[in-house]
Amino acid sequence: MHLMKKPAILVSSIIACFTFISATSNKSAAKKEVNIVTTVKTETAENSSAALFSELHLAEAGLNQSVFNSAMHGLHKLLSKGVVKNDGIITIVDFSQPSNQKRLYVVDLDKKQILFNTLVAHGKNSGGLWANSFSNQASSFKSSPGFYVTEDTYVGHNGYSLKLDGQEKNINDNALNRSIVMHGAPYVGQSAISSLGFLGRSWGCPAVPMSQHKAIINTIKGGTCLFIYSPDKGYQNNSTILNS
Repeated sequence: MHLMKKPAILVSSIIACFTFISATSNKSAAKKEVNIVTTVKTETAENSSAALFSELHLAEAGLNQSVFNSAMHGLHKLLSKGVVKNDGIITIVDFSQPSNQKRLYVVDLDKKQILFNTLVAHGKNSGGLWANSFSNQASSFKSSPGFYVTEDTYVGHNGYSLKLDGQEKNINDNALNRSIVMHGAPYVGQSAISSLGFLGRSWGCPAVPMSQHKAIINTIKGGTCLFIYSPDKGYQNNSTILNS
């Protein structure tokens, strides 16, 4: 009886082995296919961003293509979450540039135009010429990098202002509670640069020139994406939007 069972056991083992190999092979093929599709989508998105970057002449305006690519990546992520109402406009604040340079870019992605390229301040405790220290805490007087969605306007202590809703947990999601808004400020101009070597600084808000603040705010209000870029490793490593 035992001799009769051994071939059956052997055959069953062989079948099980082939079944395992086949399943493993199918899983590997499926995984490889997913990786290929993901790679193609990534390359397509990067090529699209590169073409748009070139068409907008953003390099001539001082913006690095990698910063623009990150901004577009984040915009698409926020769109997939349904939090951006107007994907035709994107605002980029580039903190890899010093404050004496025009490091704010408002871009019309539909018309493929740079609408504004101007100065923008950072928080007084984030640094002098460069913004290199950040916080999500109240009363830190520091800027917070990352992705925001613009909300409603109001008139407050700094005049006509725009609320900003931070989208990155533990990075800028305390912005509304901190009253981090876009507003105009007299210290954002060439006179401050001439006397200090850098712009005057805010309490953490991306303050813009008084001569342009109303026009900028009216252009980007109501659910557009605003991206404050920083090369800071803490932000780069902890941003779930950039790393997704």
